[in-house]
Amino acid sequence: MIKKFIYLEWKAFIRSASFGKNLAMKIIMGFLMIYFSLIFIGMGVGAFYVLKEMKLEPLVTVNKFLIYYFLFDLVIRLLLQSIPVLNIKPLLVLPFKKPTIVHFSLGKTALSFFNWIHALFFIPFSVVLILNGYDVIEIIFWHLGIMAMIYINNFLNIILSNIDKLFVVFVLLIVVLGGAQYYKLFDITIFTTPFFQNFYDLDGVFLIPILILIGLYIFTFKYFKKNLYLDAGLSVKQDIASTENLAWLNQFGTLGTFLKNDIKLIKRNKRSKTTIVMSVIFLFYGLIFFGNTHQPPAMHIFAGIFVSGGFLFVFGQFVPSWDSSYYQLMMTQNIPYRGYITSKWWLVVIATFISTILASFYLFYGWEVYLTIVVGAIYNIGVNSHLVLLGGAFTKTPIDLSNAGGAFGDKKAFNVSAMLLSLPKIFLPLLLYWLGLHFADKTVALILVAGAGVLGFIFKEKVFSLIEKRYKKEKYSTISAYKQKS
Repeated sequence: MIKKFIYLEWKAFIRSASFGKNLAMKIIMGFLMIYFSLIFIGMGVGAFYVLKEMKLEPLVTVNKFLIYYFLFDLVIRLLLQSIPVLNIKPLLVLPFKKPTIVHFSLGKTALSFFNWIHALFFIPFSVVLILNGYDVIEIIFWHLGIMAMIYINNFLNIILSNIDKLFVVFVLLIVVLGGAQYYKLFDITIFTTPFFQNFYDLDGVFLIPILILIGLYIFTFKYFKKNLYLDAGLSVKQDIASTENLAWLNQFGTLGTFLKNDIKLIKRNKRSKTTIVMSVIFLFYGLIFFGNTHQPPAMHIFAGIFVSGGFLFVFGQFVPSWDSSYYQLMMTQNIPYRGYITSKWWLVVIATFISTILASFYLFYGWEVYLTIVVGAIYNIGVNSHLVLLGGAFTKTPIDLSNAGGAFGDKKAFNVSAMLLSLPKIFLPLLLYWLGLHFADKTVALILVAGAGVLGFIFKEKVFSLIEKRYKKEKYSTISAYKQKS
């Protein structure tokens, strides 16, 4: 039976209208996986010797920071790791046993990159510990306990994926605990280090996370098995509808109509609401780079673009997929593409402007830092806004806005593919900024980046004409792809 499921998954993949795009993206992601795998292996081998040179006991030091490692891993999973999805509804009317369907879906998570990547650090680190005199059996027990903790995170991600607010809670938890430890107010590692160290020191302690993992699997299995009913867990939850006129937008004609639809879409749907949360989180991205003397100066413009462009990257990457549920109907109406594109552009511009104002707290670092953010905003409005709209013409992945509940629903509004598609938009400003720094100074570097944004704004109409032609050319292939709901 499992073999049949694998066969169906493969057929669904190669027959998809977006097969070419997905294949290219998977190849790119494959190279990135290899890159990060090599990094983790290098870290696993080198961690022991680096810590020894720092006069620190390697195993104890690693155990000390494991609490932050696992919390950060959980945050990354909640942000990026998609829940494996089967096209379950058609299977329920076929002679497939429900336990088999659930076991297969949960079993797919065991092969996730987010799980085995950790082994590429901990296995080499464990081998180096053994080669340097640590007890073999105790290291194996320690390693089993650590891997059990990683898979606990895996199933917590599945269980908690329906509760979007918990992502913010875990981010705040890391910030509060890290800040408290940095300023010596409270050190959580005093309590967690002995627990992880006892995986090695005390026989049998490693069984605790293993038993918790088994319990989580049983709980997750029972939960999803219970919800595998067409008239229960898989049915769409009906909420009381509310109406909004937003009549003040009528003065903008067709543009106002599109803007009203977008505002209502963002306010009413769980998935699109997440873009607002992500945009707020992006505001704090600059804290990693500004004030950090170990970062290359060119990375300042990188931070400035992300601080002001959170909404652009998160929401803009999925234009026109946000409208995929009614895109066919929209294409039967006498709607000009130019009006549609312009409304999305104004939405991104308004959000970028608001983000730039909210980011004024970076004035704490000085006027130069905030000026970098402003320049990043100018570039986002003049160049990146055009690039995300152009990329939308090739977006063939539908978004199910009503999919806010049910077993194995993918709730992610932000994923690896979206992030990968945004990377080319960073290379040009980085290059311009670097050239300015290399041949002159920071003022010239900022002028070059801002100048590119201004030029993009000046030639906006010509660029929009090219984007409009591309949307028209891709119209029917996009409609065909959006018809596929699975």
